[in-house]
Amino acid sequence: MSKRSNKKNWFAKHVQDPYVKKAQQHGYRSRAVFKLEEIDRRHQLLKNGMTIIELGAAPGGWCQYVSQKIGSDGRLLAIDLLPIDPVKNVDVLQGDVTEMAVFEQMTGWAAGQKVDAVLSDMAPDITGVRSTDQARSAYLIDIAIDTALNLLKPEGFLLYKGFNGQEFQNIVKQTRRNFKTTSIEKPKASRSNSNEVYLLARQLITS
Repeated sequence: MSKRSNKKNWFAKHVQDPYVKKAQQHGYRSRAVFKLEEIDRRHQLLKNGMTIIELGAAPGGWCQYVSQKIGSDGRLLAIDLLPIDPVKNVDVLQGDVTEMAVFEQMTGWAAGQKVDAVLSDMAPDITGVRSTDQARSAYLIDIAIDTALNLLKPEGFLLYKGFNGQEFQNIVKQTRRNFKTTSIEKPKASRSNSNEVYLLARQLITS
């Protein structure tokens, strides 16, 4: 099958996806919002007035949902390499989260205070080579974990996306050394043929 045929088939399935339709109906920028919504509903994570950093935020679907949950008293910094159209009550930083300059901007935004949550929906550009893709994903997760270890309140939480495999299992072990509780989440909005999962880590181990 040609690349053109593959793309056509993917698009046909995409437009018929019930979560794509639901996102369009509710004015959300991506179907991914329903993954976060389900995890939040299950664990009652997001509350009014929270301060949150989101990594890999484009196109802004999670931003829309988080902004609604934390309200005007909350603060959200959304970071991505790609531009993000404005979202109410959201500060946007366009940059590479792997660069120290962006980390310094994050800490400056936090103004010396710790944050309630670090969210990461980051994923690498897929090469199709499983070992390479898993290694790249693990590197981005490392960035999310490092951000949390530096900026998260002890009682806060970290939520990041990964892809099941040996690299991911190693990252899970690392996360469990730094947080009191962890759980692996597979939201219904994650496609059944995808090995995409989310890891929720709560309560930093500080000593």
